[in-house]
Amino acid sequence: MFGKIIYISDNVAHIEIPEGTPIAENLMNMHVIFEDEKKKILGEIEDISEKIIKVGFLGEIVNGRFVGGVIRKPTLSARIRIITKEELALIIGEDTPGSMILGNSPLYDDCQIRVDINDLFSNHMAIFGNTGSGKSCGVARLLQNVFNNPNFLPYKSNFFIFDAYGEYHNAFKDINKINPNLHFKYYTTNKTEAGEQKLKIPLWLLNVDDLALLLEASSHSQLTIIEKMLKLVKIFSQSDEQSIKYRNHLIAKAIMNILYTNQTSPSKRNDIFSILATCSTEQFNLEAPVQGIGYVRKFRECFTMNKDGQFTESILVTEYISSFIDEELEKYEPVKPTFYTLEDMEKAMNFTLISEGLLKNEKMYDEAIMLKVRLHALVIGENSEYFKMDRYMTVEQYISSLVACPDGRKAQIINFNLEDIDDSFAKSVTKIYTRMLFDFTKRLNVRASIPFHIFLEEAHRYVQNDNDKFLLGYNIFDRVAKEGRKYGLIFNLISQRPVEISETVISQCSNFIIFKMNHPRDLEYIKKMLPNISAEVVEKQKSLQPGTCVAFGKAFKIPMIIKMQMPNPEPHSSNCDVVARWVN
Repeated sequence: MFGKIIYISDNVAHIEIPEGTPIAENLMNMHVIFEDEKKKILGEIEDISEKIIKVGFLGEIVNGRFVGGVIRKPTLSARIRIITKEELALIIGEDTPGSMILGNSPLYDDCQIRVDINDLFSNHMAIFGNTGSGKSCGVARLLQNVFNNPNFLPYKSNFFIFDAYGEYHNAFKDINKINPNLHFKYYTTNKTEAGEQKLKIPLWLLNVDDLALLLEASSHSQLTIIEKMLKLVKIFSQSDEQSIKYRNHLIAKAIMNILYTNQTSPSKRNDIFSILATCSTEQFNLEAPVQGIGYVRKFRECFTMNKDGQFTESILVTEYISSFIDEELEKYEPVKPTFYTLEDMEKAMNFTLISEGLLKNEKMYDEAIMLKVRLHALVIGENSEYFKMDRYMTVEQYISSLVACPDGRKAQIINFNLEDIDDSFAKSVTKIYTRMLFDFTKRLNVRASIPFHIFLEEAHRYVQNDNDKFLLGYNIFDRVAKEGRKYGLIFNLISQRPVEISETVISQCSNFIIFKMNHPRDLEYIKKMLPNISAEVVEKQKSLQPGTCVAFGKAFKIPMIIKMQMPNPEPHSSNCDVVARWVN
């Protein structure tokens, strides 16, 4: 079948086909062994013409192990043969306690292809492919294989699937049938979906960066407003003596600032009353008694105007207000986290804007009013439902609740259905959860002791080159891509448009499973972002059948063509049956 090596150019051997030799079987992409002296070099058939077979070198078999890369090329007199089953096992993986089945080889009689679980799941992974190429089925089969593995039970695994279309519920809802210790948990954004848990995020666990993303902040001055608002809402929601003193101090300072502006008296009164509408205490409210010498006035009565347009009790009210100002309180910070609502946050925002005079500042007005409007839209909008919780919990308690089933048992797959929220809000939600999990894993006493795997379906919607780096100094997806692996927070990106995904994140992926892709920009982008990928690998995936992929990276000895079995049960990702819908 194979003649002599005519010549070797770069990393390819050109082999003659002896005259009269029939090429009865399909040799394309098959693997061959070059043997000479004590060397075994693995190659893959890349091209066949009438007289020449081109074979690319992949690596060496040394002492019963495959080593990627070739330092010494074979001699021209090397013997060439098809790889044996024993040698093939070194490449497609062996059945060991730490391995799992990924799929079958369409080239070698459907031999099972196995991968080392650590090599596959301890590194970021990207799964790309056109619509209809088998991505969703491939992801479902991948995770089903994890839990169908007879070698071990991954009881402590944590797979968070952010599902853009609600596809995966059907694929995993009966996972406990595999083993009664395995469980699936489902969160939905559909408010009318009966019997399912609704997505809920504790508002008080959001930091300044989360709120900046949620309110679509675009400038650093807006971050200052959000930071002030966040501090105030924490203080306003507490009732200890020091918090009340600080609240009175803030209200007093805000009112004094208004009194000493050059506004008209009616305008001053309106602003003061607006402050008390957003934040009031026993000492500062419209009905609070203000003690004069031999008489008492209600606080609101102190702002009655005389015929000259001046406040009749300006001296009395000024002395009263000044008595609550204590500059030492400026150092006060809320002692403990606390429960608060979106409505509480809106009051804190309004107090911040009025007390700081930002709504009367020409330079800051547009940015301040934009935050005010967006927060109000959130408060009265449909998305407010996702922040309504009835009790306080810490971040540790919240993450524990995410992976706990109603009966207290642990769930291994947690599916967030984001189908019923718009892309902008969905992006904020995925970033909030990613930041929360990242901070949680960083604080663990034993590094990477609780691995979390985030699967992002339609990742190109979320993992983008956003304004975050300018505004916040970082993008949470970029940060996790670069740092998350060592803390046990692993990304798995699923997308049909890799060209729209952040270059930083893709560059940190160690494993790739690529189904059929045709768009030239995506193919060029993959070649650009992955300098080690060969043109042959890119060409292979162009002609793949649905459900068949090219897999390469740390978990694979060489780039492999893999036929994934259909998942059982399947995700809801099939095409619409137009004929049936048109007739029935």
